Amino acid sequence: MEENKIIVLDFGAQYGHLIARRVRQLHVFSEILEPTAPLEELKKAKGIILSGGPSSVYDKDAPAFNPEIFSLGKPILGLCYGHQLMAQQLGGKVEKGNVREFGTAELEIKNKEGLLADLGEKETVWMSHGDKVESLPQGFEVIGSTADCEAAAVADFSRNYFGLQFHPEVTHTPNGLKILENFVLGVCGCKQDWTIENYIEQKCEDVRKQVGKRNVFLLASGGVDSTVALALLDKALGAKRVYALHVDTGFMRKDESSAVEKALKDLGYNNFHVVNAEKEFFEAVKGLVEPEEKRKAIGEKFIEIQNRELRKLNMKPEDWLLGQGTIYPDTIETAGTKNAARIKTHHNRVDSIKNLIEAGLVVEPLDQLYKDEVRELGEQLGLPKEMVWRHPFPGPGLAIRCLCSDGKQDDLSAIDEKANVIAKEFGLEAKVLPVKSVGVQGDARTYAHPCALIGKANWETLEKASTRITNEIREINRVIWLLAPENIDSIELIATDLNASRIEVLREADAIAMNETQENGMMKEIWQFPTVMMPLHVNEKGESIVLRPVESLEAMTARFYPMKYEVLQKIVKKIMALESVSSIFYDVTHKPPATIEWE
Repeated sequence: MEENKIIVLDFGAQYGHLIARRVRQLHVFSEILEPTAPLEELKKAKGIILSGGPSSVYDKDAPAFNPEIFSLGKPILGLCYGHQLMAQQLGGKVEKGNVREFGTAELEIKNKEGLLADLGEKETVWMSHGDKVESLPQGFEVIGSTADCEAAAVADFSRNYFGLQFHPEVTHTPNGLKILENFVLGVCGCKQDWTIENYIEQKCEDVRKQVGKRNVFLLASGGVDSTVALALLDKALGAKRVYALHVDTGFMRKDESSAVEKALKDLGYNNFHVVNAEKEFFEAVKGLVEPEEKRKAIGEKFIEIQNRELRKLNMKPEDWLLGQGTIYPDTIETAGTKNAARIKTHHNRVDSIKNLIEAGLVVEPLDQLYKDEVRELGEQLGLPKEMVWRHPFPGPGLAIRCLCSDGKQDDLSAIDEKANVIAKEFGLEAKVLPVKSVGVQGDARTYAHPCALIGKANWETLEKASTRITNEIREINRVIWLLAPENIDSIELIATDLNASRIEVLREADAIAMNETQENGMMKEIWQFPTVMMPLHVNEKGESIVLRPVESLEAMTARFYPMKYEVLQKIVKKIMALESVSSIFYDVTHKPPATIEWE
């Protein structure tokens, strides 16, 4: 029996769940299933969306799927990988593209019927792909193209099959929600009958069923996710059955732990205490330089401390479940679903946590939501706006914003030469830096070099230069702009791990950036503002700082934030006055190809 819902077949999860979230924004229920879902389940949907993913359709290990989806007579929308899969399965041809596209592109619309109804002649869209559809199956026609992708939007109107090489589900395709609306409401004929209030009641019921007579021990960072999780658990179970622990790792922001303690107690959460574990966490990461190793060590230390505190409080393990404020991006970036690529291991997805999840000992009431949905949920639960709209801060804290190195340096001269050919077109100089950061390109993890741009430029020029460099040079996944000093005479990569003195300098730089953000009314404009330290001595002086403010709604995609120059100058002047800081850069890379955090 057909139901009023859209089924999303998840080929990668970087975008699969984001599609489902956007469908829910249209007040239509969406369900995520594996691509191998049986025909009986697929028949229940009014329409099917095939998500993007990190694979190529011609890979030997490409995700398995149920080919009978094309025999159902249901409307189908393929996005990115889903678009390529549909073309290949129905007789078209997919090839590796000559130019990879990551970031914005201009779509020229050739047919506004159905999927592209009520749009302009040209639309800005968000690309993230290396492969492309080279020839179309019989019955399909091109309904939209970009400069580098002829078959950017295709349709078989007789069967209501549509394919898009770009991502309408991300906020950086400005009219992407309208495109999804055209498919969900127009083509599929769905009714708008889903709300966040329904979600709250259903989730409370799910929590009570999972927890039973047990209680929940929650690790509360004080951030948006853990605070909303605490409020939802409180609503579902009552305050006496939820105990919160805040761990001061030594990697917190300036005065963060004391502020968290006060805020939670002001909200009436008295089943709560703070433990200082700074020495233990620094010992856990001693000698580690690789990002994944640092993340895993920190995650395991969290669990060790949690277990110790349970024993101190005489709480019997069999009477308690672990509560976490995990949201969906945490899961998918850690390869938490079958077809997701590992981008980075979140502290709440280390092996010991996954073992607890498999044993049914973890309760995560937000694990199907994105940040904007979590904020809406927090407001519905009556939390203060200043808590709901706090900037996200990662569990490992400043530890993953403080890059480390073994001091070994690759020969970057060939990459430098390629980067400078592009940079000179924009009147800039390029310098590829001997550190690496994490990125996400084609839905998969990269670990590559940042490229510094040197010279005067406006934000528009920097965006164009950044997009060109990351699209055309595979060894580069991030571009940063030199703010101070004016020129680089020498760069030295230093061998260092995490230590208290480095973290303290970064903490002060971060406090300066966040204070100026607050004082200049930019907290809502900026989604997140990481301040990063690189182990680079510039001009034979102290380490380097990178400012990374971004605009986003759901964190799966992001744009670098074009800060007012006068505000930026204040930040630069104050940070350059800190001891041990030699240079400051500004990250001018979108996500993708760079992740928001550097590690």
